[in-house]
Amino acid sequence: MSKPIVAIVGRPNVGKSMLFNKLIGSRLSIVEDTPGVTRDRIYGETDWNGRTFTLVDTGGIEPRTDDQILSFMRQQAQIAIDNATVIIFLTDIRTGVTAADHEVANMLLRSKKPIVLAVNKMDSTGIPDPDFYEFYNLGLGDPIAVSAVHGHGTGDLLDACVSYFPPEGEEEEEDDAIKVALIGKPNVGKSSLVNQILGENRVIVSNVAGTTRDAIDSRFENSYGSFVLIDTAGMRRKSKVEESIEKYSVLRATMAIDRADVCLILIDAQEGVTEQDTKIAGLAHEAGKACIIVVNKWDLIDKDDKTMDRMTADIRRDLGFMTYAPILFISALTGQRVHKLFELIVAVSNQASMRITTGMLNNVLEDAQTRVQPPSDKGRRLKIYYMTQVGIRPPHFVIFCNDARLFHFSYQRYIENCIRNTFGLMGTPIVLTIRQKGDKGE
Repeated sequence: MSKPIVAIVGRPNVGKSMLFNKLIGSRLSIVEDTPGVTRDRIYGETDWNGRTFTLVDTGGIEPRTDDQILSFMRQQAQIAIDNATVIIFLTDIRTGVTAADHEVANMLLRSKKPIVLAVNKMDSTGIPDPDFYEFYNLGLGDPIAVSAVHGHGTGDLLDACVSYFPPEGEEEEEDDAIKVALIGKPNVGKSSLVNQILGENRVIVSNVAGTTRDAIDSRFENSYGSFVLIDTAGMRRKSKVEESIEKYSVLRATMAIDRADVCLILIDAQEGVTEQDTKIAGLAHEAGKACIIVVNKWDLIDKDDKTMDRMTADIRRDLGFMTYAPILFISALTGQRVHKLFELIVAVSNQASMRITTGMLNNVLEDAQTRVQPPSDKGRRLKIYYMTQVGIRPPHFVIFCNDARLFHFSYQRYIENCIRNTFGLMGTPIVLTIRQKGDKGE
């Protein structure tokens, strides 16, 4: 089940970004660096009272404006509103209720989403500012006084948001269908690929409304099994304000990745790997999802006998953090090699779910240490006691040793390569956790 989404909206300069930072606090796992990946900090993951959710910061809404930048900011906010579980409408005690606040309130009421009204810059505790009661005129119920600077009232604000979340028990029914997310930047051919797949197979079992409000999950079957396609084609097309709009393509990709078993990372063959492709691929990698790199529009490329090899080398260089992912060159328009996708999807899904016995792992570990001796530092040598698997999707291994500080990154990479050389694990990231003797936990 997808995590709830809380969107912070309001006029410019009411303190949305400051409130976002205060609510996220130090839990910034979703924006930490992956090697080779930069990240825009417009969304983050946090939790309150045991519920984990995604928080989205939006540009300020100016309801009536001819300014192109402000117009696009309003569009961005609308995208966030459309996908939100709950909306925090942030206002400013210092400016009071403005005509723009009334228009934003009406816009939010039309969305028919739960709205939590917050009045920011209430920095002093005690008796509220008399102007606070003016915000009842917005017709959104009881306002909550908050201070994004000091954190006052944020607990009450989050309590109100969580009260609108669906019950945790409302999980989607488990079935054997593999959930496949099509992710990538705008105009890379996601919709075309969905249409090609559904047109080829024609055994559509049902259309199920997805967790994302503007997407339809397509369930279908073929000779390889049952699948659910999670299409993220609702991403807006590129525009002159490309950077701002692309931030929201990352948000949509995040929502799809969260629900998927396998991610198809679509790359435009004419453009190669762009910075945005790297960001989106990094999201799938960090989420530990099985991945396939799908190079689309291959029919539009002038080719010789080395073109595919050169493109493969470029992708391996630009997406160096996911060398485990297989690459498939297709044309969604003509259907070229699309049929090969399903064999790969089933294969990487199975690899991500693979369980390896402790005995087999330790045979690999023993052989690896015989070939390449563990590193040492100042006369103290790394001793590796044993390795065991503690999780799947992605495969998660714990290695116990005498001193975790001696377990250099390069030797970890060597051990990971030995595991892959023996067991395959194509298409899935691997998590290696190093524990030293006496550590608590797994």
